[in-house]
Amino acid sequence: MSAHCQLTGRKPGFGKTISHSHRRTSRRFDPNVQRKRYWLESEGRHIRLTLSAKAIKTIDAIGIEAAVARIRAQGEKV
Repeated sequence: MSAHCQLTGRKPGFGKTISHSHRRTSRRFDPNVQRKRYWLESEGRHIRLTLSAKAIKTIDAIGIEAAVARIRAQGEKV
């Protein structure tokens, strides 16, 4: 699963792990991404979105129809 949120656009961040001896190795900070299924009333079908935890809370606040409009405005296919 790609660590990319369809609504907020959150992607992995990159940095370094620093050991006790101060050696640096690369690491990746993945966002908390979940696959979630919603009922889209206007189209009469279910859609499956890849969303961060913050985006799930945003959908609870603004509604799925407004969220899908935002995703489509970004040029993503739903």
